[in-house]
Amino acid sequence: MILHVKRRLWIYLTKEMEDKSSLLLSFQAEVKQEPLDADCDSKAQCSLVDSEMTSVKQEDCSQTLGLNDIKYEEEEIGDLTKKDEIAEIDAFPTSGEQQQEDHKDKKSHLCPYCGKCFLTTSHLKRHINIHTYSCSECGKSFSKLGRLTAHQRIHTGEKPYSCSVCGKKFSKPGRLNDHQRIHTGEKPYSCSDCEKCFTSLSSLKVHQRIHTGEKPYLCSDCGNSFFKLANLKNHLRQHTGEKPYSCSDCGKSFTLLKTLKYHQLIHTGEKPYSCSNCGHSFSRLGILNRHQRIHTGEKPYSCSDCGRSFSHSGTLKRHQLIHTGEKPYSCSDCGRHFSHSGTLKRHQLIHTGEKPYSCSDCGKSFTQSKNLKCHQLIHTGEKLYSCSDCGQSFSLLSGLTAHQRIHTGGKPYCCSDCGKSFSRFDSLNNHQRIHTGEKPYSCSHCGKRFSQSRTLKCHQLVHTAERSHTPVLNVGRVSLK
Repeated sequence: MILHVKRRLWIYLTKEMEDKSSLLLSFQAEVKQEPLDADCDSKAQCSLVDSEMTSVKQEDCSQTLGLNDIKYEEEEIGDLTKKDEIAEIDAFPTSGEQQQEDHKDKKSHLCPYCGKCFLTTSHLKRHINIHTYSCSECGKSFSKLGRLTAHQRIHTGEKPYSCSVCGKKFSKPGRLNDHQRIHTGEKPYSCSDCEKCFTSLSSLKVHQRIHTGEKPYLCSDCGNSFFKLANLKNHLRQHTGEKPYSCSDCGKSFTLLKTLKYHQLIHTGEKPYSCSNCGHSFSRLGILNRHQRIHTGEKPYSCSDCGRSFSHSGTLKRHQLIHTGEKPYSCSDCGRHFSHSGTLKRHQLIHTGEKPYSCSDCGKSFTQSKNLKCHQLIHTGEKLYSCSDCGQSFSLLSGLTAHQRIHTGGKPYCCSDCGKSFSRFDSLNNHQRIHTGEKPYSCSHCGKRFSQSRTLKCHQLVHTAERSHTPVLNVGRVSLK
């Protein structure tokens, strides 16, 4: 309204000034074009001109007074505007003044909580909502009450959304929707690189890091990077030694929940995955997939040093240590070094004498589960693997592989000290004890030590014969009672 009044005043004054200027110019032109009669007195002429000029001056003076009155009215309007606390607006502000005014407005929209500046009041109001809702447990702030409520379920453990198919509960409806796609089989999110499909957008984003190589989660202790935050958290437990998941049956603790679930299958005996070729059942799908390579003959993992192929990635990794010679795990009892921690644990059972795996048919005990499985085939008489050259059958694939070297003459295991080659890996291990002098097998009666278990067994017959007073002939090769 004020701007409109000012513009009308400006237009009015400009028009009045133009009219007065044109009137004055026309009057001067008439004076020049129409000279006075000669009969008129020169004094009369001067008085006429003076009187006309005086009237013009008087009108100009009145016009000037009128302009001053208008200016006075503008000042009164400005005073009223200031009294009403309405910002005065110039009709024609310059660009510099406009920039200063904008900068002043920007500075005026400050957040009273964090001091952040905003261009408009609406932006400031939306920002202040962030500070409105805060969690009383951890202090985290949210812009909406609904988000705060969903966040607080982390502290309370509340899961109000349950799956109608399996009953699993969730704290957020979005997670329930993602879960329900497991039952429906829907996978609406696909990777543009490999076309693999996923049930949730978050799973797709994590998968795409495989193609980009991005590993945003970094371990501050060792520098290892990970695709997922969950993988980093699990990795950190290796440094801290934390094992939060414990078995309710035997009390054994684990760093990962999935490892605990796999372990619990030992107590339940559940083996939901069975092989369609031989009927063997397995507790994990991954183990079944690896087992099926026995029937297909698939060996997708090959060594880059010697070209040898393997059906399992773990077997390839163990094999590659032969080329590197790395043995980071050492036995505290005899000092022997091993390339894998599992091999060290199995070796230590020799010193402790522990045999945790026993046969349910005959009661015989073993240090390793695989040895028990091999032994149980004696009772079942099952021999799945047969030689294509001579037809001899074997209960284990490793037995068939070792047998086939008789026909091929292959001796892939070579001693690094003397160069002697062997067809079996255990034969190489027994041979290497000649060079190391290691004697891991000790007699429980007299303490005498031996490099091989069969030599210990032959020696123990001496003590058996002493108790029964029966002579033992040719101990070490054949014992006769």
